[in-house]
Amino acid sequence: MLKKERHDFVMQQINLHNSVLTADLVQLLNVSEDTIRRDLREMSDGNLLCRVHGGALSKPYHTTFDSSTVYAKAAKMHIAKKTTPLIKDGMVVLTAGGTTIIEFVKRLPKTLRATFFTISPFVAIELAQYPKIEVILVGGVFSKNSQVTYGGHVISQLSEIKADLCLLGTSAIHPLDGLTDTDWEINQLKKTMLGAARKSAVLCISDKLNTSLRIKVAALENISYLITELDPEDAKLENYHVTGLSIL
Repeated sequence: MLKKERHDFVMQQINLHNSVLTADLVQLLNVSEDTIRRDLREMSDGNLLCRVHGGALSKPYHTTFDSSTVYAKAAKMHIAKKTTPLIKDGMVVLTAGGTTIIEFVKRLPKTLRATFFTISPFVAIELAQYPKIEVILVGGVFSKNSQVTYGGHVISQLSEIKADLCLLGTSAIHPLDGLTDTDWEINQLKKTMLGAARKSAVLCISDKLNTSLRIKVAALENISYLITELDPEDAKLENYHVTGLSIL
């Protein structure tokens, strides 16, 4: 495989999942670890991604969400618009991080009265602009890779919350495998978040449909809403119509 083809593949995976692991790329591309490390170094030098220990992250995911570099921004804006009506005055909302969640926060009504718990400092900063929203940043160890707080202390705090709605992004979603990811610590965090809310919504661009990663987060039946930029009756969503899941 030519270098350009490898680089294009890496960027495709970065755009879809926000991150890539060196070990996974070695297997997927059938090349040496040294080759992947060299590719990631060159792409980082070219300002295409951010190298981290064991892999790489997308540029907007690793920074303060520069809107000019957000992948599939139009789709994420549409998802945000569809999500906003779920939020009502007086609600307690729990959110993860990610570019789609950021787009959602930017579109909340300025008059909204609500309480938001979040594990993302970037989400907290955006929420702080709303005068009638109480913002609670759940503190713990900060993940340089996922850009959220995590660990036992965070899980302990989340276990004491009973939110009305939990909002999550996802790295991958599949009709059979459900929500999956690659990071064990973050997966445990997401499971705790889902258990800390009466209802949950997954905000997901359609590019991530029918993809699956190593570690399971939750089955589709454990999610209340799946929100994509597609029409709910789109053929791509046919296999996601399961009991208890509303597609918006």
